[in-house]
Amino acid sequence: MSIQNTFVLTVSRYHRQLSLAFLTVFGLLWSSAAQAEVRMPAIFGDHMVLQQQSALPVWGWASPGEAVKVTFKNQTKQAVSAADGTWRVNLNPVDPGSDAATLTVKGRHNTLIFKDVLVGDVWIASGQSNMEFGIQTDKRGQEAIARATDSQIRFFFVPWATALQPDTDIGPAMPPSALNGKWVVCDPSIMSANWAWHGISAVGYYFATDIRRFTRHPIGLIAIYKGGTPAQAWVSISGLEKDDVLAHYVADHHAVLADFERSKSAYPQARADYEATLKKWNEATQTAKTKDEIRLVGPAPKAPSPPDGGYSAPANLFNGMVAPLIPYAIKGVIWYQGESNAGNTTEGNEYGILFTRLISDWREKWSEGNFPFLFVQLPNINRLAKTPSEGKWPWVREAQRKTALSLPSAGMATTIDLGEADNLHPPDKLYVGKRLALVARHVAYGQNLVYSGPMNDSMAIEGNRIRLTFQNIGSGLAIGVPPPTSDGEVLSAPSQLTGFGIAGEDRNFVWANAEIDGNSVVLSATGVEHPVAVRYDWGQNPYGDLYNKEGLPASPFRTDDWPPTEK
Repeated sequence: MSIQNTFVLTVSRYHRQLSLAFLTVFGLLWSSAAQAEVRMPAIFGDHMVLQQQSALPVWGWASPGEAVKVTFKNQTKQAVSAADGTWRVNLNPVDPGSDAATLTVKGRHNTLIFKDVLVGDVWIASGQSNMEFGIQTDKRGQEAIARATDSQIRFFFVPWATALQPDTDIGPAMPPSALNGKWVVCDPSIMSANWAWHGISAVGYYFATDIRRFTRHPIGLIAIYKGGTPAQAWVSISGLEKDDVLAHYVADHHAVLADFERSKSAYPQARADYEATLKKWNEATQTAKTKDEIRLVGPAPKAPSPPDGGYSAPANLFNGMVAPLIPYAIKGVIWYQGESNAGNTTEGNEYGILFTRLISDWREKWSEGNFPFLFVQLPNINRLAKTPSEGKWPWVREAQRKTALSLPSAGMATTIDLGEADNLHPPDKLYVGKRLALVARHVAYGQNLVYSGPMNDSMAIEGNRIRLTFQNIGSGLAIGVPPPTSDGEVLSAPSQLTGFGIAGEDRNFVWANAEIDGNSVVLSATGVEHPVAVRYDWGQNPYGDLYNKEGLPASPFRTDDWPPTEK
């Protein structure tokens, strides 16, 4: 996102909050005209997908006391707008279908007509940059774009926005594109156009195409993501207030509110000064480039902090990007995030509480019950593990596996074999999307299939050995390898099972000898006569190779409950 784009968004949000008093006065004059017309939030539009077999909330604004009539597929519902101008109807559940229909909303003075509306499954794709990573940059992207001819798949990219209080509609189209903030139909030209971050989410697209092939119903994918953002930015303040452990985020939010009041008058001038300095820096940089003297220019000026705390402040993304969509009916959520909460082991341990609160918060706010919430367990990254127990990301992975996965209708896609050592954004997202789709077929659609790799179930000490048993073994445990690369490279399976560490009472983990014995794994290690604990793939970039025969990797795990020693 460019500095100039950041400025447009920040100023837009800033002016909106700064000008409430003016808008109130202006609204008295304006209400007799524009307020008399029925209005709808931006999530409603031509080409949208409505959720099948679900109560369908349709809502908006009109003059207080105005009658509003909503018609869709041979049913009509009516509402009268409340004193604050809001209205809502719930359409009866509708069966899925490939035939497009029209949704009509009629008020006293105007009628809104939404054309080419499909009924199928609506999924939200959310998180940070690995979910945001666009199909155009994906290693298989050009081939995927050329084949993207299924008009029964629709996308809606929610523009980036922050807010200190929950918004009722989405904000300005950031990053700027005519395709942002509206429903678009999948085709090669749309997929290769300039919108979002190099197009729609690659993970989301691969997921949507697999689910479309499975259900044969229309698919709507709502993209709500922003790179570099922590989980607390995606939870409402009322949600964060429900866990004492998360009270520091609530305190941070109130500090931002106080800072906003103090700095809102000074920020416009600080921003104007920065823009002037930036303009001079850009001119100097351009001149230096022509003279091959770029090193003499110096670093770019630093932008002043926005008065609303920015994209990482607690609740800001929930308020600006999630709240405006509620209660649009959905099938479920796919989520890829956690990197920004893996800065230290304290954050990693806290992530289980924070992430489960996020899931519960969204479900509470949507009031649809425990809709499926499917997430990606963080992949491998950085240097190969030198010891059986190291790193910060393992603690986030554990929080995802042990805590979030314990919630009803939650599902996890293990990707410990899909990362890259030197790349925070692994550019081959195909199997991330496919594994999420496998989880969805089981959790969301009730299909009986092998959808997960082995998950540690129990441990038994047998003298100087430890025996592990697993769930989700499919047709059996196996030594496996990652899926083929985008270049078609297929790795050969090693002859020896690796990735396991074993420790005695001294808590010193050493590499273990590991053997598959039927549906269990037996471990031992020279010098560890009385083993008490096991860790598997417990590192930033571990290299374990336990899979099931269906080709899905075992999730990293530990059997101990010892506190972290990493700083």
